[in-house]
Amino acid sequence: MASPTHADYDFVVVSNRLPVDRVIGPDGDESWTRSPGGLVTALEPVMREADGAWVGWAGQADVVIEPFENDGIHIVPVVLSDYDIQNYYEGFSNDTLWPLYHDVIAPPSYHREWWENYVLVNQRFADATAAVAAQNAVVWVQDYQLQLVPQMLRDSRPDLTIGFFNHIPFPPYEIYSQLPWRSQILDGLLGADVIGFQRIADAGNFSRAVRRLTNHATKHTSIEVAAAHQRSRRVIARSFPISIDTKSFEELAREPRIQERAKEIREGLGSPKTVMLGVDRLDYTKGIGHRLKAFGELLAEGRLSVEDVTLVQVASPSRERVAAYMQLRDEIELTVGRINGDFGTMSHQAVSYHHHGYPRDEMVALYLAADVLLVTALRDGMNLVAKEYVASRFDDDGVLVLSEFTGASDELKRALLVNPHDIEGLKDAIVQAVEMPQRDRTARMRAMRKRVLENDVQRWSSNFLETLELARKGRYDRNEPMELPDELEWTVDRRWTT
Repeated sequence: MASPTHADYDFVVVSNRLPVDRVIGPDGDESWTRSPGGLVTALEPVMREADGAWVGWAGQADVVIEPFENDGIHIVPVVLSDYDIQNYYEGFSNDTLWPLYHDVIAPPSYHREWWENYVLVNQRFADATAAVAAQNAVVWVQDYQLQLVPQMLRDSRPDLTIGFFNHIPFPPYEIYSQLPWRSQILDGLLGADVIGFQRIADAGNFSRAVRRLTNHATKHTSIEVAAAHQRSRRVIARSFPISIDTKSFEELAREPRIQERAKEIREGLGSPKTVMLGVDRLDYTKGIGHRLKAFGELLAEGRLSVEDVTLVQVASPSRERVAAYMQLRDEIELTVGRINGDFGTMSHQAVSYHHHGYPRDEMVALYLAADVLLVTALRDGMNLVAKEYVASRFDDDGVLVLSEFTGASDELKRALLVNPHDIEGLKDAIVQAVEMPQRDRTARMRAMRKRVLENDVQRWSSNFLETLELARKGRYDRNEPMELPDELEWTVDRRWTT
Protein backbone atom coordinates (compact mmCIF):
# COMPACT_ATOMS: atom_id res chain seq x y z
CA MET A 1 0.00 0.00 0.00
CA ALA A 2 1.64 3.21 -1.20
CA SER A 3 0.73 6.87 -0.98
CA PRO A 4 -0.41 8.54 -4.20
CA THR A 5 2.25 10.50 -6.05
CA HIS A 6 0.00 13.41 -6.94
CA ALA A 7 -3.39 14.79 -6.03
CA ASP A 8 -5.08 15.64 -9.33
CA TYR A 9 -7.33 12.91 -10.70
CA ASP A 10 -9.27 12.97 -13.96
CA PHE A 11 -12.06 10.72 -12.66
CA VAL A 12 -13.37 10.88 -9.09
CA VAL A 13 -16.09 8.74 -7.48
CA VAL A 14 -17.73 10.10 -4.33
CA SER A 15 -19.78 7.84 -2.06
CA ASN A 16 -20.66 7.64 1.60
CA ARG A 17 -18.44 4.58 2.03
CA LEU A 18 -15.06 3.79 0.54
CA PRO A 19 -14.67 0.71 -1.69
CA VAL A 20 -12.35 -0.83 0.92
CA ASP A 21 -12.79 -1.89 4.55
CA ARG A 22 -10.20 -1.20 7.23
CA VAL A 23 -8.97 -4.28 9.08
CA ILE A 24 -6.82 -4.21 12.22
CA GLY A 25 -4.83 -7.42 12.71
CA PRO A 26 -4.03 -9.12 16.05
CA ASP A 27 -0.66 -7.39 16.14
CA GLY A 28 -2.22 -3.97 15.48
CA ASP A 29 -1.21 -3.78 11.83
CA GLU A 30 -3.63 -1.96 9.54
CA SER A 31 -4.72 -3.45 6.21
CA TRP A 32 -7.51 -2.85 3.71
CA THR A 33 -9.75 -5.36 1.97
CA ARG A 34 -11.94 -4.66 -1.03
CA SER A 35 -15.62 -4.28 -0.20
CA PRO A 36 -18.02 -6.66 -1.92
CA GLY A 37 -20.51 -5.09 -4.29
CA GLY A 38 -21.30 -4.43 -7.92
CA LEU A 39 -20.45 -0.72 -7.82
CA VAL A 40 -16.78 -1.40 -7.06
CA THR A 41 -16.67 -4.12 -9.74
CA ALA A 42 -18.23 -1.83 -12.34
CA LEU A 43 -15.99 1.15 -11.70
CA GLU A 44 -12.67 -0.56 -10.99
CA PRO A 45 -11.54 -0.77 -14.66
CA VAL A 46 -12.61 2.83 -15.28
CA MET A 47 -10.79 4.02 -12.16
CA ARG A 48 -7.55 2.38 -13.21
CA GLU A 49 -7.74 3.53 -16.84
CA ALA A 50 -8.58 7.12 -15.91
CA ASP A 51 -6.17 7.40 -12.97
CA GLY A 52 -9.18 7.72 -10.69
CA ALA A 53 -9.72 8.52 -7.03
CA TRP A 54 -12.47 7.41 -4.67
CA VAL A 55 -13.65 9.78 -1.93
CA GLY A 56 -15.57 8.31 0.99
CA TRP A 57 -15.84 7.47 4.68
CA ALA A 58 -13.77 4.58 6.08
CA GLY A 59 -16.68 3.25 8.17
CA GLN A 60 -15.34 4.09 11.65
CA ALA A 61 -15.81 7.24 13.75
CA ASP A 62 -13.05 9.80 14.27
CA VAL A 63 -10.42 7.84 12.33
CA VAL A 64 -8.00 10.15 10.50
CA ILE A 65 -6.37 8.39 7.54
CA GLU A 66 -4.11 9.95 4.95
CA PRO A 67 -4.91 9.30 1.27
CA PHE A 68 -3.37 6.09 -0.04
CA GLU A 69 -3.41 3.75 -3.02
CA ASN A 70 -5.06 0.33 -2.86
CA ASP A 71 -4.99 -2.12 -5.75
CA GLY A 72 -4.63 0.60 -8.36
CA ILE A 73 -7.29 2.94 -6.92
CA HIS A 74 -6.43 6.17 -5.08
CA ILE A 75 -8.34 6.27 -1.79
CA VAL A 76 -9.28 9.64 -0.24
CA PRO A 77 -10.84 9.11 3.23
CA VAL A 78 -13.29 11.62 4.74
CA VAL A 79 -13.47 11.79 8.54
CA LEU A 80 -16.84 11.44 10.28
CA SER A 81 -17.24 11.93 14.01
CA ASP A 82 -19.64 9.94 16.16
CA TYR A 83 -21.87 13.04 16.14
CA ASP A 84 -21.85 13.01 12.32
CA ILE A 85 -22.76 9.33 12.24
CA GLN A 86 -25.68 9.88 14.60
CA ASN A 87 -27.03 12.97 12.83
CA TYR A 88 -25.94 12.95 9.17
CA TYR A 89 -25.98 9.17 8.66
CA GLU A 90 -28.32 7.43 11.12
CA GLY A 91 -30.42 10.57 11.49
CA PHE A 92 -31.07 12.56 8.32
CA SER A 93 -29.96 9.95 5.77
CA ASN A 94 -31.61 6.90 7.31
CA ASP A 95 -34.39 8.22 9.52
CA THR A 96 -35.51 11.11 7.31
CA LEU A 97 -34.62 10.47 3.67
CA TRP A 98 -34.76 6.66 3.63
CA PRO A 99 -38.37 6.29 4.88
CA LEU A 100 -39.51 9.35 2.90
CA TYR A 101 -38.05 8.04 -0.35
CA HIS A 102 -39.56 4.60 0.31
CA ASP A 103 -43.15 5.89 0.28
CA VAL A 104 -43.23 6.59 4.07
CA ILE A 105 -43.63 2.88 4.88
CA ALA A 106 -42.26 4.09 8.22
CA PRO A 107 -42.80 7.71 9.31
CA PRO A 108 -39.82 10.00 8.61
CA SER A 109 -38.40 12.17 11.36
CA TYR A 110 -37.64 15.83 10.65
CA HIS A 111 -35.04 17.41 12.94
CA ARG A 112 -33.29 20.67 12.12
CA GLU A 113 -30.03 19.62 13.81
CA TRP A 114 -29.93 16.53 11.58
CA TRP A 115 -30.36 18.69 8.49
CA GLU A 116 -27.69 21.14 9.62
CA ASN A 117 -25.21 18.30 10.09
CA TYR A 118 -26.20 16.79 6.72
CA VAL A 119 -25.26 20.12 5.08
CA LEU A 120 -21.94 20.28 6.92
CA VAL A 121 -20.96 16.70 6.07
CA ASN A 122 -21.96 17.12 2.42
CA GLN A 123 -19.72 20.20 2.29
CA ARG A 124 -16.88 18.15 3.77
CA PHE A 125 -17.26 15.55 1.00
CA ALA A 126 -17.46 18.31 -1.64
CA ASP A 127 -14.32 20.03 -0.33
CA ALA A 128 -12.38 16.76 -0.30
CA THR A 129 -13.48 16.07 -3.87
CA ALA A 130 -12.66 19.56 -5.15
CA ALA A 131 -9.19 19.29 -3.62
CA VAL A 132 -8.24 16.14 -5.56
CA ALA A 133 -10.10 16.57 -8.88
CA ALA A 134 -8.00 17.66 -11.85
CA GLN A 135 -9.01 20.55 -14.08
CA ASN A 136 -12.04 19.51 -16.19
CA ALA A 137 -12.28 16.18 -14.34
CA VAL A 138 -15.35 13.94 -14.31
CA VAL A 139 -16.91 13.43 -10.87
CA TRP A 140 -19.55 10.78 -10.17
CA VAL A 141 -21.45 11.24 -6.88
CA GLN A 142 -23.33 8.25 -5.47
CA ASP A 143 -26.62 8.09 -3.59
CA TYR A 144 -28.98 9.86 -1.24
CA GLN A 145 -26.50 10.60 1.54
CA LEU A 146 -24.72 13.16 -0.70
CA GLN A 147 -27.49 14.96 -2.58
CA LEU A 148 -26.07 18.43 -1.87
CA VAL A 149 -22.58 17.64 -3.15
CA PRO A 150 -23.25 18.30 -6.89
CA GLN A 151 -24.19 21.96 -6.41
CA MET A 152 -21.47 22.48 -3.81
CA LEU A 153 -18.97 21.24 -6.39
CA ARG A 154 -20.56 23.37 -9.10
CA ASP A 155 -20.08 26.46 -6.93
CA SER A 156 -16.42 25.79 -6.15
CA ARG A 157 -15.34 24.00 -9.34
CA PRO A 158 -17.47 25.02 -12.37
CA ASP A 159 -14.92 23.32 -14.65
CA LEU A 160 -16.00 19.85 -13.48
CA THR A 161 -18.41 17.52 -15.26
CA ILE A 162 -20.63 16.10 -12.51
CA GLY A 163 -22.84 13.02 -12.46
CA PHE A 164 -25.13 11.81 -9.68
CA PHE A 165 -26.79 8.42 -9.30
CA ASN A 166 -29.62 7.75 -6.85
CA HIS A 167 -29.56 4.09 -5.83
CA ILE A 168 -32.94 4.24 -4.04
CA PRO A 169 -36.38 5.35 -5.32
CA PHE A 170 -37.31 9.00 -5.76
CA PRO A 171 -40.84 9.51 -4.37
CA PRO A 172 -43.90 11.10 -5.98
CA TYR A 173 -44.25 14.84 -5.41
CA GLU A 174 -47.11 14.40 -2.92
CA ILE A 175 -44.69 12.51 -0.66
CA TYR A 176 -41.51 14.41 -1.47
CA SER A 177 -43.20 17.73 -0.73
CA GLN A 178 -43.40 16.79 2.98
CA LEU A 179 -39.65 17.36 3.29
CA PRO A 180 -39.00 20.77 4.91
CA TRP A 181 -35.77 21.08 2.89
CA ARG A 182 -37.27 19.91 -0.41
CA SER A 183 -36.04 22.90 -2.44
CA GLN A 184 -32.51 22.71 -1.07
CA ILE A 185 -32.25 19.03 -2.04
CA LEU A 186 -33.44 19.76 -5.58
CA ASP A 187 -30.96 22.63 -5.89
CA GLY A 188 -28.20 20.32 -4.71
CA LEU A 189 -29.02 17.61 -7.25
CA LEU A 190 -29.39 20.08 -10.11
CA GLY A 191 -25.74 20.97 -9.73
CA ALA A 192 -25.04 17.77 -11.67
CA ASP A 193 -24.91 17.49 -15.46
CA VAL A 194 -26.54 14.04 -15.42
CA ILE A 195 -28.81 12.68 -12.68
CA GLY A 196 -29.49 8.96 -12.83
CA PHE A 197 -32.37 6.99 -11.33
CA GLN A 198 -33.27 3.30 -11.18
CA ARG A 199 -36.67 3.54 -12.91
CA ILE A 200 -38.31 5.77 -15.48
CA ALA A 201 -40.97 6.53 -12.83
CA ASP A 202 -38.30 7.83 -10.43
CA ALA A 203 -36.89 10.18 -13.07
CA GLY A 204 -40.44 11.34 -13.79
CA ASN A 205 -41.09 11.99 -10.10
CA PHE A 206 -37.94 14.09 -9.93
CA SER A 207 -38.87 16.14 -13.00
CA ARG A 208 -42.35 16.78 -11.60
CA ALA A 209 -40.84 18.00 -8.34
CA VAL A 210 -38.59 20.34 -10.32
CA ARG A 211 -41.61 21.72 -12.20
CA ARG A 212 -43.58 22.27 -9.00
CA LEU A 213 -40.83 23.78 -6.88
CA THR A 214 -38.62 25.70 -9.31
CA ASN A 215 -38.85 27.91 -12.37
CA HIS A 216 -36.63 25.62 -14.46
CA ALA A 217 -38.05 24.42 -17.77
CA THR A 218 -38.31 20.64 -18.24
CA LYS A 219 -38.79 18.67 -21.45
CA HIS A 220 -38.63 14.88 -21.50
CA THR A 221 -35.30 14.05 -19.81
CA SER A 222 -33.86 17.56 -20.13
CA ILE A 223 -33.98 20.34 -17.53
CA GLU A 224 -32.83 23.88 -18.32
CA VAL A 225 -31.34 25.25 -15.10
CA ALA A 226 -31.37 29.03 -15.19
CA ALA A 227 -29.00 31.07 -13.02
CA ALA A 228 -28.91 34.83 -12.46
CA HIS A 229 -26.68 36.66 -14.96
CA GLN A 230 -25.49 33.33 -16.42
CA ARG A 231 -26.31 31.21 -19.43
CA SER A 232 -28.70 28.40 -18.55
CA ARG A 233 -27.28 24.94 -18.00
CA ARG A 234 -28.79 21.75 -19.39
CA VAL A 235 -29.22 18.83 -16.98
CA ILE A 236 -30.18 15.32 -18.06
CA ALA A 237 -32.36 13.32 -15.61
CA ARG A 238 -33.23 9.78 -16.72
CA SER A 239 -33.20 6.13 -15.71
CA PHE A 240 -30.14 3.91 -15.69
CA PRO A 241 -31.23 0.59 -14.11
CA ILE A 242 -28.28 -0.81 -12.18
CA SER A 243 -27.25 -4.45 -12.41
CA ILE A 244 -24.70 -6.94 -11.08
CA ASP A 245 -21.41 -8.55 -12.08
CA THR A 246 -23.34 -11.33 -13.83
CA LYS A 247 -20.31 -13.27 -15.02
CA SER A 248 -18.85 -13.74 -11.54
CA PHE A 249 -22.10 -15.21 -10.19
CA GLU A 250 -22.46 -17.68 -13.06
CA GLU A 251 -18.80 -18.72 -12.81
CA LEU A 252 -19.21 -19.43 -9.11
CA ALA A 253 -22.42 -21.38 -9.67
CA ARG A 254 -20.66 -23.64 -12.18
CA GLU A 255 -17.95 -24.64 -9.71
CA PRO A 256 -18.37 -28.25 -8.47
CA ARG A 257 -17.65 -27.24 -4.84
CA ILE A 258 -20.54 -24.73 -4.91
CA GLN A 259 -22.90 -27.29 -6.41
CA GLU A 260 -21.87 -29.80 -3.75
CA ARG A 261 -22.50 -27.19 -1.07
CA ALA A 262 -26.00 -26.61 -2.51
CA LYS A 263 -26.74 -30.32 -2.09
CA GLU A 264 -25.48 -30.19 1.50
CA ILE A 265 -27.79 -27.26 2.25
CA ARG A 266 -30.84 -29.18 1.01
CA GLU A 267 -29.84 -32.27 3.00
CA GLY A 268 -29.34 -30.13 6.11
CA LEU A 269 -32.90 -28.86 5.73
CA GLY A 270 -34.25 -32.43 5.68
CA SER A 271 -34.31 -32.76 1.86
CA PRO A 272 -37.72 -31.12 1.35
CA LYS A 273 -39.33 -31.26 -2.08
CA THR A 274 -39.23 -27.45 -2.28
CA VAL A 275 -36.82 -24.97 -0.73
CA MET A 276 -38.01 -21.37 -0.75
CA LEU A 277 -35.51 -18.59 -0.04
CA GLY A 278 -35.69 -15.00 1.12
CA VAL A 279 -32.52 -12.86 1.22
CA ASP A 280 -32.78 -9.32 2.55
CA ARG A 281 -31.27 -6.71 4.78
CA LEU A 282 -33.42 -6.59 7.90
CA ASP A 283 -35.32 -3.51 6.77
CA TYR A 284 -38.99 -2.53 6.93
CA THR A 285 -39.02 -1.87 3.17
CA LYS A 286 -38.30 -5.53 2.34
CA GLY A 287 -41.71 -7.00 3.18
CA ILE A 288 -40.30 -9.88 5.25
CA GLY A 289 -43.32 -9.81 7.55
CA HIS A 290 -45.73 -10.04 4.60
CA ARG A 291 -43.81 -13.04 3.26
CA LEU A 292 -43.91 -14.83 6.61
CA LYS A 293 -47.60 -14.08 7.04
CA ALA A 294 -48.43 -15.58 3.63
CA PHE A 295 -46.31 -18.67 4.30
CA GLY A 296 -47.81 -19.21 7.74
CA GLU A 297 -51.34 -18.99 6.38
CA LEU A 298 -50.55 -21.48 3.60
CA LEU A 299 -49.32 -23.96 6.19
CA ALA A 300 -52.39 -23.34 8.38
CA GLU A 301 -54.73 -23.90 5.42
CA GLY A 302 -52.96 -27.07 4.36
CA ARG A 303 -52.11 -25.72 0.91
CA LEU A 304 -48.44 -26.33 1.78
CA SER A 305 -47.03 -28.87 4.23
CA VAL A 306 -43.95 -28.48 6.41
CA GLU A 307 -42.70 -31.91 5.27
CA ASP A 308 -42.65 -30.74 1.63
CA VAL A 309 -41.72 -27.04 1.80
CA THR A 310 -39.13 -25.16 3.88
CA LEU A 311 -38.57 -21.41 3.87
CA VAL A 312 -34.98 -20.24 4.42
CA GLN A 313 -34.89 -16.58 5.46
CA VAL A 314 -31.55 -14.76 5.52
CA ALA A 315 -31.94 -11.34 7.16
CA SER A 316 -28.59 -9.58 7.43
CA PRO A 317 -28.23 -7.02 10.25
CA SER A 318 -28.94 -3.40 9.33
CA ARG A 319 -28.81 -0.10 11.24
CA GLU A 320 -28.99 -1.85 14.57
CA ARG A 321 -28.78 1.39 16.58
CA VAL A 322 -31.99 2.75 14.98
CA ALA A 323 -35.11 2.07 17.08
CA ALA A 324 -37.34 1.11 14.14
CA TYR A 325 -34.89 -1.60 13.10
CA MET A 326 -34.58 -3.01 16.62
CA GLN A 327 -38.37 -3.25 16.80
CA LEU A 328 -38.53 -4.89 13.36
CA ARG A 329 -36.04 -7.56 14.40
CA ASP A 330 -38.14 -8.41 17.46
CA GLU A 331 -41.30 -8.68 15.34
CA ILE A 332 -39.70 -10.91 12.69
CA GLU A 333 -38.10 -13.24 15.21
CA LEU A 334 -41.38 -13.52 17.14
CA THR A 335 -43.23 -14.41 13.93
CA VAL A 336 -40.61 -17.02 12.94
CA GLY A 337 -40.84 -18.59 16.40
CA ARG A 338 -44.62 -18.72 16.24
CA ILE A 339 -44.65 -20.38 12.80
CA ASN A 340 -42.04 -22.95 13.83
CA GLY A 341 -43.88 -23.62 17.09
CA ASP A 342 -47.20 -24.14 15.31
CA PHE A 343 -46.07 -26.16 12.30
CA GLY A 344 -42.56 -27.54 12.85
CA THR A 345 -41.97 -31.24 13.46
CA MET A 346 -39.08 -33.17 15.01
CA SER A 347 -37.55 -33.65 11.56
CA HIS A 348 -38.72 -30.57 9.63
CA GLN A 349 -38.46 -26.89 10.49
CA ALA A 350 -40.96 -24.58 8.78
CA VAL A 351 -38.64 -21.54 8.68
CA SER A 352 -34.86 -21.69 8.83
CA TYR A 353 -34.01 -18.15 10.00
CA HIS A 354 -30.53 -16.59 9.91
CA HIS A 355 -29.83 -13.10 11.26
CA HIS A 356 -26.41 -12.62 9.69
CA GLY A 357 -24.85 -12.19 6.29
CA TYR A 358 -23.01 -14.79 4.22
CA PRO A 359 -20.04 -14.59 1.85
CA ARG A 360 -20.76 -14.69 -1.86
CA ASP A 361 -19.79 -18.38 -2.22
CA GLU A 362 -22.40 -19.42 0.34
CA MET A 363 -25.03 -17.14 -1.20
CA VAL A 364 -24.56 -18.67 -4.65
CA ALA A 365 -24.88 -22.16 -3.10
CA LEU A 366 -28.13 -21.00 -1.46
CA TYR A 367 -29.39 -19.69 -4.82
CA LEU A 368 -28.68 -23.08 -6.40
CA ALA A 369 -30.36 -24.91 -3.51
CA ALA A 370 -33.51 -22.78 -3.68
CA ASP A 371 -36.36 -23.83 -5.95
CA VAL A 372 -38.14 -20.52 -5.33
CA LEU A 373 -36.79 -17.07 -4.44
CA LEU A 374 -39.26 -14.75 -2.70
CA VAL A 375 -38.65 -11.01 -3.19
CA THR A 376 -41.59 -9.25 -1.56
CA ALA A 377 -40.21 -5.74 -1.05
CA LEU A 378 -42.79 -3.04 -0.36
CA ARG A 379 -40.54 -0.57 -2.18
CA ASP A 380 -37.08 -1.12 -3.59
CA GLY A 381 -34.94 0.94 -5.97
CA MET A 382 -33.80 -2.18 -7.83
CA ASN A 383 -33.27 -5.34 -5.70
CA LEU A 384 -30.07 -6.96 -6.92
CA VAL A 385 -30.77 -10.22 -5.05
CA ALA A 386 -33.35 -11.04 -7.73
CA LYS A 387 -30.72 -10.55 -10.43
CA GLU A 388 -28.12 -12.55 -8.48
CA TYR A 389 -30.53 -15.49 -8.28
CA VAL A 390 -31.20 -15.39 -12.00
CA ALA A 391 -27.49 -15.06 -12.85
CA SER A 392 -26.65 -18.06 -10.66
CA ARG A 393 -29.24 -20.36 -12.24
CA PHE A 394 -27.17 -21.55 -15.20
CA ASP A 395 -29.34 -24.71 -15.07
CA ASP A 396 -32.34 -22.64 -16.26
CA ASP A 397 -34.33 -23.78 -13.24
CA GLY A 398 -35.91 -22.03 -10.29
CA VAL A 399 -38.84 -19.63 -9.93
CA LEU A 400 -38.63 -15.95 -8.98
CA VAL A 401 -41.59 -14.43 -7.12
CA LEU A 402 -40.98 -10.70 -7.44
CA SER A 403 -42.69 -7.64 -6.01
CA GLU A 404 -43.98 -5.24 -8.64
CA PHE A 405 -42.69 -2.42 -6.41
CA THR A 406 -39.04 -3.24 -7.15
CA GLY A 407 -37.04 -1.71 -9.97
CA ALA A 408 -36.11 -5.24 -11.07
CA SER A 409 -39.75 -5.90 -12.01
CA ASP A 410 -39.35 -3.52 -14.98
CA GLU A 411 -36.76 -5.89 -16.46
CA LEU A 412 -37.60 -9.37 -15.10
CA LYS A 413 -41.09 -9.55 -16.51
CA ARG A 414 -41.13 -13.37 -16.66
CA ALA A 415 -41.00 -13.57 -12.88
CA LEU A 416 -44.25 -14.15 -11.00
CA LEU A 417 -45.03 -10.49 -10.25
CA VAL A 418 -46.95 -9.84 -7.04
CA ASN A 419 -48.38 -7.04 -4.93
CA PRO A 420 -46.96 -7.94 -1.49
CA HIS A 421 -49.76 -6.03 0.24
CA ASP A 422 -52.24 -8.50 -1.29
CA ILE A 423 -51.64 -11.48 0.99
CA GLU A 424 -54.12 -13.70 -0.85
CA GLY A 425 -52.48 -12.88 -4.18
CA LEU A 426 -49.05 -13.51 -2.67
CA LYS A 427 -50.20 -16.89 -1.33
CA ASP A 428 -51.52 -17.87 -4.76
CA ALA A 429 -48.22 -16.88 -6.39
CA ILE A 430 -46.24 -18.96 -3.87
CA VAL A 431 -48.39 -22.02 -4.57
CA GLN A 432 -48.06 -21.42 -8.31
CA ALA A 433 -44.27 -21.24 -7.93
CA VAL A 434 -44.13 -24.46 -5.90
CA GLU A 435 -46.34 -26.33 -8.39
CA MET A 436 -44.95 -24.84 -11.63
CA PRO A 437 -44.08 -27.46 -14.27
CA GLN A 438 -40.45 -27.83 -15.33
CA ARG A 439 -41.11 -26.60 -18.87
CA ASP A 440 -42.62 -23.35 -17.61
CA ARG A 441 -39.81 -22.84 -15.08
CA THR A 442 -37.19 -23.27 -17.80
CA ALA A 443 -38.89 -20.90 -20.26
CA ARG A 444 -39.25 -18.16 -17.66
CA MET A 445 -35.72 -18.50 -16.31
CA ARG A 446 -34.14 -18.50 -19.79
CA ALA A 447 -35.89 -15.25 -20.66
CA MET A 448 -34.81 -13.59 -17.41
CA ARG A 449 -31.23 -14.86 -17.73
CA LYS A 450 -30.99 -13.43 -21.23
CA ARG A 451 -31.97 -10.01 -19.86
CA VAL A 452 -29.58 -10.12 -16.90
CA LEU A 453 -26.65 -11.40 -18.96
CA GLU A 454 -27.10 -8.65 -21.56
CA ASN A 455 -27.54 -5.87 -18.99
CA ASP A 456 -24.74 -6.35 -16.47
CA VAL A 457 -23.16 -3.78 -14.18
CA GLN A 458 -20.41 -2.92 -16.66
CA ARG A 459 -23.04 -1.98 -19.20
CA TRP A 460 -24.77 0.17 -16.57
CA SER A 461 -21.60 2.14 -15.81
CA SER A 462 -20.74 2.50 -19.52
CA ASN A 463 -24.28 3.71 -20.18
CA PHE A 464 -24.10 6.39 -17.48
CA LEU A 465 -20.57 7.57 -18.29
CA GLU A 466 -21.33 7.77 -22.01
CA THR A 467 -24.31 10.01 -21.24
CA LEU A 468 -22.11 12.09 -18.96
CA GLU A 469 -19.60 12.49 -21.79
CA LEU A 470 -22.39 13.68 -24.10
CA ALA A 471 -23.36 16.19 -21.41
CA ARG A 472 -19.76 17.38 -21.14
CA LYS A 473 -19.59 18.00 -24.89
CA GLY A 474 -22.91 19.81 -24.75
CA ARG A 475 -21.54 22.24 -22.14
CA TYR A 476 -18.87 23.44 -24.56
CA ASP A 477 -20.94 23.31 -27.73
CA ARG A 478 -24.50 24.48 -27.14
CA ASN A 479 -25.27 23.91 -30.81
CA GLU A 480 -24.84 20.17 -30.31
CA PRO A 481 -28.25 18.53 -29.78
CA MET A 482 -28.61 17.17 -26.26
CA GLU A 483 -32.23 16.04 -26.34
CA LEU A 484 -32.10 12.40 -25.22
CA PRO A 485 -35.00 9.94 -25.33
CA ASP A 486 -36.21 8.34 -22.10
CA GLU A 487 -34.82 4.94 -23.01
CA LEU A 488 -31.47 4.34 -24.67
CA GLU A 489 -30.09 0.96 -25.70
CA TRP A 490 -26.35 0.28 -25.58
CA THR A 491 -25.55 -1.93 -28.57
CA VAL A 492 -22.60 -4.24 -29.07
CA ASP A 493 -20.74 -1.77 -31.28
CA ARG A 494 -21.12 0.95 -28.57
CA ARG A 495 -23.44 3.28 -30.40
CA TRP A 496 -26.63 4.77 -29.07
CA THR A 497 -29.94 3.73 -30.57
CA THR A 498 -33.46 4.42 -29.46
